Amino acid sequence: MVDDRIIHYRDAARAMAQGRFQVAIPVRGLDEVDQLGLALVELGETLERKFEEISSLAQVTEQINAGILLEEVLEKVYASFRPIIPYDRIGFALLEDNGLILRARWARSESSILKINRGYAARMEGSSLLEILQTGRPRILNDLETYLASHPKSESTRLIVEEGMRSSLTCPLLAVGKPVGFMFFSSARVGTYADLHVALFTQIAGQLAMILEKSKLYQQLHDLNQLKNRFLGMAAHDLRHPITVMQGYLDMLVAGVLGPMPTNQARVMRVLQGASETMLSMVNDLLDVSSIESGNLELRFEAVALDAFMEEIQGESALLAQGKQQTVALEIPAELPSLQMDPQRIHQVLTNLVTNAIKFSHAGTTITLGALPDSRGLRIFVKDQGQGIPRAELAKAFTEFGRLSVRPTAGESSTGLGLAIAKRIVEAHGGRIWVESVEGQGSTFSFVLPIR
Repeated sequence: MVDDRIIHYRDAARAMAQGRFQVAIPVRGLDEVDQLGLALVELGETLERKFEEISSLAQVTEQINAGILLEEVLEKVYASFRPIIPYDRIGFALLEDNGLILRARWARSESSILKINRGYAARMEGSSLLEILQTGRPRILNDLETYLASHPKSESTRLIVEEGMRSSLTCPLLAVGKPVGFMFFSSARVGTYADLHVALFTQIAGQLAMILEKSKLYQQLHDLNQLKNRFLGMAAHDLRHPITVMQGYLDMLVAGVLGPMPTNQARVMRVLQGASETMLSMVNDLLDVSSIESGNLELRFEAVALDAFMEEIQGESALLAQGKQQTVALEIPAELPSLQMDPQRIHQVLTNLVTNAIKFSHAGTTITLGALPDSRGLRIFVKDQGQGIPRAELAKAFTEFGRLSVRPTAGESSTGLGLAIAKRIVEAHGGRIWVESVEGQGSTFSFVLPIR
């Protein structure tokens, strides 16, 4: 006859295999079968603890991986890792100069003192950290004061003890098998890491290394982009002054302020005048892109009567459209609400949209400037009867230097930045901009501004 305890133990083992660890396991005495039951109870508790650790690690990793910039990821580490590792301080350091130097990049602590912070550097030669890199295994020091007494030349240990830390866990960071740095978990209590499993920390270190390496590379791209924006801003600013001076003198010459010119010279001066206007427009666009990309776009909100605002833009655009025998029509309801917006910047957006419509439309067509209520605010649009945009190219319309196959009908110039700038300005107002177009039938550029 089969002992019924064996049947219970078999069912308990199957339940654990399915992830149910808290199952009833009868234990009647202390014979060998009961010893098997007690071992199953212990196994269930261990498996449950491991499962919870892995689940917590997966959740934390997912949260951390949602960060992009290095600082953001590290802040998420500090806020999220406590369910897995106890700590009062976390430090992060990267290897530099082909692994010869270890430089601290970030630190957070519950202590009011931080003696090892961003910029602190130490040579790896002769350091006990080299052994950690060679083995790839975390190191646990459960009594930093005792360790310092036996390693009095360890400056980093002395400084961390002066911060109030008494035990530490050092995790090597290896990305694609290559050492990139260390994460330092520290506690203000002796023996914090005595009962923790090294295997778990090895797994944690591996996941952290990949996440941090991704964030480090993104941070470098971000910093390079910021540098590019500063350079563009300075270069464009320095170019604008001489071009403006040249533009002023050309305007005077063309207007005859400095005296009459022979016909041939006047024609050349008008060509130069047009070229300088194009150059100045490009420089202004570059300055706008630079300020927008660097987050320095300033908006000056004020209440604007939209009907008068739209009529003013129609009048300005009509003069430009006359050169191509085009008409600019205005379609607005009888009463338009006032909008809180930056009139200069929205004027820039609309002027760009209308100018593009004129450039890409044929002579004798009509460009319509209009506004109408929208569920999200107020929709303003510019509709043309031009060439339209191929469906496959619509996604490129609002990108920087997003050149399309459609060309201006009279050979007009374009920087390829106007729509990208318009998009950023509208979004800075809390709005949205888009285009609807059918090739050969024209395009409608629309944007919605919220009614504040």
